[in-house]
Order: sequence, then structure tokens, then C-alpha cells
Amino acid sequence: MATKAEKGKDGGDSSLAKKKSRRPQYSRFSQQELPACKPILSPGWVVSIFITIGIVFIPIGFAALFASERVVEIKFQYDQDCVPTKYKNGMVAYIQSNDTDKTCTRKMPAVSATMKSPIYVYYQIDHYFQNHRRYVKSRNDKQLRGDQNNTADCAPERYANNGQAIVPCGLVAWSLFNDTYKFSVKNKTVEVSKKDITWKSDREKKFSSKVYPKNFQAGGLIGGGKLNSSIPLSGQEDLIVWMRTAALPNFRKLYGRIEEDLEAHDQITIELQNNYNTYSFKGTKSVILSTASWIGGKNDLMGIAYLTIGGTCLFLAICFILMYVLKPRPLGDTSYLSWNRNASGGGLRF
Repeated sequence: MATKAEKGKDGGDSSLAKKKSRRPQYSRFSQQELPACKPILSPGWVVSIFITIGIVFIPIGFAALFASERVVEIKFQYDQDCVPTKYKNGMVAYIQSNDTDKTCTRKMPAVSATMKSPIYVYYQIDHYFQNHRRYVKSRNDKQLRGDQNNTADCAPERYANNGQAIVPCGLVAWSLFNDTYKFSVKNKTVEVSKKDITWKSDREKKFSSKVYPKNFQAGGLIGGGKLNSSIPLSGQEDLIVWMRTAALPNFRKLYGRIEEDLEAHDQITIELQNNYNTYSFKGTKSVILSTASWIGGKNDLMGIAYLTIGGTCLFLAICFILMYVLKPRPLGDTSYLSWNRNASGGGLRF
């Protein structure tokens, strides 16, 4: 017989086991016994879903294509055309020299159809990797928002030769695009507005109105455009547009807006300053004039994508209908399961 001490010891062990138990309290939630709805995709539901997607997507695709076709766009690539003949074999030396004339006057392609204002002016650069990790990191957003002396992460463009901080610092700002464009039609100047070409949130939150450019492009190696030191960063709209870095190597950025209509067959004359160096990395430069629609600029891909998805869904819906009509089978028929088919053939096979 067990002594009282042993009984007390056994009782203590059992109570201790109860305290140490990690078994969760029973609940319908923890045991996954709550009522649930599990949809069963019957052939009727599947066909209905595909038909609905097709009916919705195909009209949107046609509307997007129609809107894209109504956009009038003029593109002029000038990086090769605006280099004098004697510098064709030394384009890098030509663009880096301060003694060569960078002015270039050319005729753009004639306007194919009436372009209603506003007409957006873009510059396009190809083979320029703004998404490179070291390039994207070479900036300081705290400095842009007000902390002028903060140049962390801006190497190699942190300090000027005098030891003072560069504002704005970093490679992104240093490489600011600096080609300029002037347009005229029938010897009449066409004004380009650069007001409100940036996101309002960028002007008000990301670039301070109390920070002014300082020691910018003051070193021995000039990267791109210069900034007016009397205008705060929130008013430097060209800089704000440039510093929203592109995700792809071929990109276009907004240069300005033309607030007047251009008629069909108008011949546009452009006078540009070919300052920006894209020749070192074999890049190209273009200027683009474009109208806009409810989907933005010219973009056939969006309409084609909607039509492709809608057409594919309708095709699948027709295939499922034909299969259901030609070879119908009861919903949930277990005889089609692999182990049942094998059993009817003489036994299970592994």
C-alpha cells in the first residue's frame, strides 16, 4: 500500500502536470468547427465568370485603343543629328568641351493632326539606368526637406572644394538633365510653360521652400544642369521631375506644356541646346510633343492587354460549353477518381 507521503507526491505531480499542460482550451474556432461556406465551381458558374470577364474587358480594351489612337504624338531624335560633321568621330569630346557651339536648329516632323492644348513636351533618354542601386542611393531626402547640412549617403557629391555641404547633394541631382528647347511655328514663338509640371505632394512635402541651392555644380567635374540659387528647392521643378528616378532604362520625363493648339500640317521649328552627355554610355535623346487622353499618353499596350484577356476568357467559356454539351458528366462523380478507375481495372497500382 502507498504511504501518505507517496500519495501526496503523486497528487503533486498530477497537479503540476496540469499546470504545465500546453493543450489549448477547447473552442469551435481553434478546432475549426465554425460554419463555413465553400463555393463549388460547377460548370455553369465557371462559364458565367469567364463570359462576364470577357463582356467587361473587351469593351474596355476597344475604348482604350480608341483613346490611344486619338493621341497625337511627334517624336524627334536629335542626339546624332545635332553633332557637327567634324565631331562625328569624337562626340564625347564635343559634348564635354566648353568651346563648342551646342545650339542646334532643326525642323521637326509636320503635325499629322490637330493637337489640342495642353500639349505636353517630354524629353526621352534611352539606355540610361537611373534605377542602378548606387545611383538611386546617392541622395539625401532629409536634406531636401530642410536639413541642409545632412549629406549622408550622398557620396561622391557631398562636399564642395571649400569643404561646405553641397545642396542638393548626391549623384541624382548632380546629373540633372540640362538640354533646353524653344519652339516656333511660322516664325511665331510657341511658349512652353514649366509651371506645375511636378506632383503637388513632391513640391509641398519632399522639397523644402526654405532650402536653397548651395555649392551646386561648383566642383571640377560638371555633371549636368545648374540651379538658380535664388529659387528654393520647392520651386526648382526641373530638378523635382528629374529626381523622381525612372524604373526602366528607357524613359521620358515632362519638360513643360504648350498652352495653345497646333493645327494639322504645321511645321514646327525647334532650337535646342545639346548640352547633356549621353554619348559616353551610347544613349539616345529625343524630344516628344504629345496630347493626352483619359488613359494618359499614347499607350496601345493597355488596350491590347484588355482585349487579350477578354478574348481568352470568351474562348475558354466556349470550350467549356462545348465540353459540357458533347461529353457531360455528373457533378462530383467519384468514378472519375484515379484510384476508382484503377480499382475497376483489376487493382490499385502504385
